[in-house]
Amino acid sequence: MILFLRTESPVAVFGLWNEVAGEVAMRQEKELGRSMAKELPGELEALIGDLKKLTGIVVFKGPGSFTGLRIGITIANALAYSLDIPVAAAQGDDWIAKGIGKLSAGENERIVVPEYGGEAHITQPRK
Repeated sequence: MILFLRTESPVAVFGLWNEVAGEVAMRQEKELGRSMAKELPGELEALIGDLKKLTGIVVFKGPGSFTGLRIGITIANALAYSLDIPVAAAQGDDWIAKGIGKLSAGENERIVVPEYGGEAHITQPRK
């Protein structure tokens, strides 16, 4: 099974791709908002169950929210590293298909870097 994950907005999209059937086995959308960092790991654990079932990860790399992308991509990178499985990033409306295609072609980005689509809106330090 391949985990797919998209977190650039308050609504996280995640699920599992069945490689044998060539289709989405399970897909969820959940409004996590400001509690994404706290709740998403538990949601993924409930979805996946046994992490040893995962053979790869596809993650949406942007553009989008600085914090949302950072949370999702960090989780994807950490899981891929700890499970020693490939990770692929994609963009656009067909991001899942693009990512699955990359993994099927043997690609492994090892570390996904987010593409925010602009400068991050962060508070400037006081002088």
